[in-house]
Amino acid sequence: MDNLDYGIVGNCRSAALISKTGSVDWCCLPEFDSSSVFAKLLDDKIGGSFEIRVAKEYTIKQRYKKSTAVLITRFSDGENTFEIHDFMPRYYNENGGYHAPPELARHVRHIKGKPKFRVHYNPKLEYALGETKTYVKKNFVVSLTQTEKFDTIFLYTSFNKNAVVEGRELEIKQNGYFLVGYNEKILLPSTRKIYLDLERTKVYWLNWTNRTPTYNKYNKQIMRSAITLKLLSYDRTGAVLAAATTSLPETIGEVRNWDYRFCWIRDASMVIKVMADLGHKNVARRYLQFIIDLIPDKDEKLQIMYGINKEKTLTEKTLDHLSGYKDSKPVRVGNAAYEQKQNDIYGILMDVIHAQLAKFSTGIENGEELWGITKGIVWIVSRHWKEPDKGIWELRTEDRHFTFSKVLCWVAIDRAVRVARILKKNRKLEQWTQLEQEIKNDIHENAWSDEVNAFTQSYGSTHLDASVLLMESYGFIHAKSPKFVSTVRAIEKELSNDGLLYRYKNKDDFGLPSSSFTICTFWFINSLFKIGEEEKAVALFEKTLTYGNHLGLFSEDIDFKTKRLLGNFPQAYSHLAMIECAVNFSRKNTEERILESMRE
Repeated sequence: MDNLDYGIVGNCRSAALISKTGSVDWCCLPEFDSSSVFAKLLDDKIGGSFEIRVAKEYTIKQRYKKSTAVLITRFSDGENTFEIHDFMPRYYNENGGYHAPPELARHVRHIKGKPKFRVHYNPKLEYALGETKTYVKKNFVVSLTQTEKFDTIFLYTSFNKNAVVEGRELEIKQNGYFLVGYNEKILLPSTRKIYLDLERTKVYWLNWTNRTPTYNKYNKQIMRSAITLKLLSYDRTGAVLAAATTSLPETIGEVRNWDYRFCWIRDASMVIKVMADLGHKNVARRYLQFIIDLIPDKDEKLQIMYGINKEKTLTEKTLDHLSGYKDSKPVRVGNAAYEQKQNDIYGILMDVIHAQLAKFSTGIENGEELWGITKGIVWIVSRHWKEPDKGIWELRTEDRHFTFSKVLCWVAIDRAVRVARILKKNRKLEQWTQLEQEIKNDIHENAWSDEVNAFTQSYGSTHLDASVLLMESYGFIHAKSPKFVSTVRAIEKELSNDGLLYRYKNKDDFGLPSSSFTICTFWFINSLFKIGEEEKAVALFEKTLTYGNHLGLFSEDIDFKTKRLLGNFPQAYSHLAMIECAVNFSRKNTEERILESMRE
């Protein structure tokens, strides 16, 4: 596959990526950040996959069941047709919780004729380290490894188990199923039971999407992106993952390969704000609890990222036996960036806390803890905002006074002031308001460059950076301010490449980036829209949408030349920014219609 032509299915516990030909090429069980069971995505030869193989006469089409996370792959040669409905079960159970077991179900639906196919079932446990052996038992197929450590996976199916494992041809005469599970089942599955799980899972997603507002423009894209963000949330703790994969390269053949199966405070907080705006307050409530649980000591500084089960140490190592996506080594698990200092995370977190308190101030849970966190954040920011840091892009070289970090330090204090007003804690206001003004003055004085007529990447620099576009959306500067308008123009001139944006152009730890960071393009589109260039913004938005894959999913990066998707996938950052653009366009449209009707 030349592009990341994958669909994602999941149940807020784990996820699987399924190619447009119906092959499971990435799946980690029992959880998102567990070792892989199938990792063909990272090594064509030894990674392991679960493929559905048909004769070349068959055409294959793929779509999502509308408003759900059920992926349907249809195989047809004209006379003979069948479908695979892939899903990870998720639905309410009798005790009020969710049934979300660590398993992938593949419901095989007979449509017409006598379709034939073969299975290539080749699990490779523990990231394909060592040997995985597969045995056919009476009720299931079991695969196990004990080279690195002992691990097992179970396959249940309505088809002949020996024929499945041996890759012999199978004929579909009626509906059937495959179920890959981390645990041995106590009650044996059946086609009827898998179908029931499928219907219950559909109902879960239909109920969930029903709580998302409908928009008059781009509703389909907003809904698919919202479902994707939900799929990247981890129910058990409230964590939100940056992406479902590790080590998909930002540029083919280079070494910018990172593990994104963790919860970055920045990415997650931005996701939560968007999800809460779409009406999904439970996701926000769980995430705030995740944060509260992480900060037991009042003077404990936040890490930029944590494991999805609140792990604080995320040791990075390389898996040298895997060749990497399109031979892009190294494959990394863990992420050393957890040790970095990035001052912007306090503002981003305070923005979420304020948004939730502003919306639900009377019924918010944990108000006292959130006020405690607010005071703690102000204490930390007041002592550290003048220090350099690694910045939003996690440069692994020297620290700098990044403009984005400074703006977000201002946001931290600005939102803390607002929270104090909501909670009527007035004794802090004067001191905090003075600090807010001091930071604001410092940014205007040091981040602006007369030479390039723009706010720049860092103090004293003439380099431009797409992240400064967020100054406006965080309320630091008005969209029609001449300084902001000229910053947008300068960024367009310097960082835009055929409508796609560089994050920055100055060399970093690995040289000049050769792919566009998807979120930056959406930030730019939003900024164009805000400064009044609405037609241009919408045209660029619609062009960018065409770079998504066949299911409308986006990764972290887009190659400038080929427009292929690169980087980890699907990327929460990209989808949240796409939603923000689409909602802004749609709201403007709605406001115009209301004004029209009032004039009539």
